[in-house]
Amino acid sequence: MSQSSAEAEEKACSRQRSQVKVNEYKENQDIFHTSLRPVQTTVLGKTAKVYLAPFSLTNYKLGQFKCSKSLLEKNSNDAVMCKKFKKTELKKTCRKILIPKMKALSSKAESTLQKSSLDVHAETNELEHQDSSDAVILNVDLESSDEDATPDLDDFSGLSPYERKRLKNISENANFFASLQLSESAARLREMIKKRQPPKSKRKTPKKRENEIGCRRSMRLLKVDPSGVSLPATPAQPTLVEDENPLLPPGPLEMIPENQDDNNELFKEFLQTWGEMSKTSRKNTEKGLSSIKSYKANLNGMVISEDTVHKVTNSSIFSVALHPSETRILVAAGAKHGQIGLWDLTQQRKEDGTYVFYPHSQPISCLYFSPANPAHLLSLSYDGTLRCGDFSKAIFEEVYRNERSGFSSFDFLTEDASTLLVGHWDGSMSLVDRRTPGTSFEKLISSSLRKIRTVHVHPVYRQYIMAAGLRDIHIYDIRHLKLRGSQPLISSTEHKKSIASAYFSPVTGNRVVTTCADCKLRIFDSSCISSQIPLLTTIRHNTITGRWLTRFQAVWDPKQEDCIIVGSMAHPRRVEIFHETGERVHSFLGECLLSVCSINVMHPTRYIMAGGNSSGRLHVFMNENYL
Repeated sequence: MSQSSAEAEEKACSRQRSQVKVNEYKENQDIFHTSLRPVQTTVLGKTAKVYLAPFSLTNYKLGQFKCSKSLLEKNSNDAVMCKKFKKTELKKTCRKILIPKMKALSSKAESTLQKSSLDVHAETNELEHQDSSDAVILNVDLESSDEDATPDLDDFSGLSPYERKRLKNISENANFFASLQLSESAARLREMIKKRQPPKSKRKTPKKRENEIGCRRSMRLLKVDPSGVSLPATPAQPTLVEDENPLLPPGPLEMIPENQDDNNELFKEFLQTWGEMSKTSRKNTEKGLSSIKSYKANLNGMVISEDTVHKVTNSSIFSVALHPSETRILVAAGAKHGQIGLWDLTQQRKEDGTYVFYPHSQPISCLYFSPANPAHLLSLSYDGTLRCGDFSKAIFEEVYRNERSGFSSFDFLTEDASTLLVGHWDGSMSLVDRRTPGTSFEKLISSSLRKIRTVHVHPVYRQYIMAAGLRDIHIYDIRHLKLRGSQPLISSTEHKKSIASAYFSPVTGNRVVTTCADCKLRIFDSSCISSQIPLLTTIRHNTITGRWLTRFQAVWDPKQEDCIIVGSMAHPRRVEIFHETGERVHSFLGECLLSVCSINVMHPTRYIMAGGNSSGRLHVFMNENYL
């Protein structure tokens, strides 16, 4: 009883305090319509708007306090929203507080859930009544809804049946998971993982003991004698490397064909026939040049057939020469591995007129019949030897030998072919006199070029010689050449890439043709040899032959010195002739021409053209009347 009386006294005191505060407002009997003041208050973290107005309790009459209808509707709407907000916040708070606690509950899950929900209601009631002493809240629904809320979980007035059932399911699930003791199992697994951590990757090096005996090692491999003294280093023995292309012995070599018997009667007749041909006529050159029209007509009459195509060497052809005879046709070809193949086209059977010799061990870059004695065939090779094949003696005489420096090309310095000019790969040039005994040079000249590819002598003024380097062309006066530091008269720097060859025109020497890797054929005017030779014509021509084909070399036609002949990469395969103005004069085509002829040469007096390819085949175009 004492407890109930104490509660009644506390309620009476609270009513007196509220009455005192209300009487403090000034009474205004004349104002029947009072405007409301909006006041914002925070409930559960949300802002609710209520309207406050002063009034007196003594003179209060029913219906005296009036508000506009729209304002009352707004107030009622705010009260409804606040009520809904309270319910939703209550649900969220229950979820935040109840669910974590349910996971840790075991057998007392329901009692703990009820206790936590009562705490939440107590917190919300405190927030709602904290400003009740300062103002009167006109929204009575908000206070009454708080008073109606009961702290019992089973009798939630604000929750729907669905929410009650949901909370009940949550509690049952929490009890079930608690019975499984998953947290304890997870703790045990964590401890097991920590205990089974892999060892560190860094391997600890064992400490060496001072008196520990090491592994036995061979004293021979350590190069130590039994007493512990180190042995002297033995000099390494040089390993002998077999040369793929060994040099042939010095001196003359017998002209013995590799593809024929020694006592072959046909070969003896061959040597006798070509050994007697020591004189040639040059009537066509004395008459002068023919017109382009007649020249084209003669070229159109040249054909190729199966009888004029034959394989004469086993490797790529690097040089070709035509015998100047006007009665018979003899073609010589120099190959990559030092072979020289001779083919006499006057024989009925190809095999009977083909002879192969091995006077060199490396590629033969130059091959010429002597202009003074056509029975002599001179050949120059990369192996540093220059030989002369004499058909009358059936031997290959050694004219010049230099094993220190390889040879690139040569030319006849005099008309009687007694003196030769030899170009070296290291940029030097040699003067060789065939009349003196021995195989050495008469004079060695150091040019200003790092490398020499071709050398050529002016056909009229033989004191002028031309050397083609990597990208430059130099013309020298042989009378002023020195052993060292020789300066050229003319130096041409028109070429941007590697030069393959450079030749004077064969009769007058007024033109120079060059073949360059930039896919251009250039023709210069050398009629007046002064400080420079002007460029006349540039001909676009594909000169990129690749690795396996011999490089193109454009050469002049001895019969028509204003026309050049050069191989082609175009399809169908062909050999082309250009005029010095750049005009294409003729193209040699045929069904039997199935490969690229890199090296080509024209007969000095007859309309015969011979070309060699990378497979060792010779292709000969000629007039049908010649056979």
